[in-house]
Amino acid sequence: MDEHFRDLLKKIRIEAKKKNLKKFSFQEIEKKTGIQGQEIMQHVDNEEDLVKKLLEIERQKFEEIFQIHDFEGVNAIDILLTVSKEVAKNFILVSPAITIHLKAKYPQIYQDHFEKRLQFIFDKIQINITKGIYQGLYREDLSIELLARLYLSRLIDIHNPDLFPPDKFSFETLFAVMFEDLVRSIGKPEAIAYFEKKIKSVKFEIDK
Repeated sequence: MDEHFRDLLKKIRIEAKKKNLKKFSFQEIEKKTGIQGQEIMQHVDNEEDLVKKLLEIERQKFEEIFQIHDFEGVNAIDILLTVSKEVAKNFILVSPAITIHLKAKYPQIYQDHFEKRLQFIFDKIQINITKGIYQGLYREDLSIELLARLYLSRLIDIHNPDLFPPDKFSFETLFAVMFEDLVRSIGKPEAIAYFEKKIKSVKFEIDK
């Protein structure tokens, strides 16, 4: 994927939030955003291909958080805070709320994307819990896989617009709350105290 096409996809996602795109068809994008369908078609074979690329950029941007930051030697709580901050900062590019409408029109494409996203987060949460236990921040009596699966189940829930309407609960807020609940449920008292102190100094710059 060349840089020009990546920039075009980012622009489509940004405009999708502003203009409330739902179908992401060439016609809807051109009508609501002014981005020419002919320009898009230079990079994709059809609308299904465009949808795959829009979802791919969402996954890539989320994964880049872990590529940009060197978390080697960083404590597990600081990692969670950094990830939450980056999710807020890059909200438009990482939020599934932008592309959730595609679930109904392209169920198989969306499901494949969703499973890949969940697997990545599942792996990272297991690593974080393991690191936190080793660092003495989290309790030693934890089932790492069980906790990671419970976290995933909550992540699936926050994708449910019936439970958490996007106009009432923003994805970045729910994501941050999930991390906080995780720390409070598995952290040792001194780790929770450290988290409470650190969270006061963290500024979440929400990307609107």
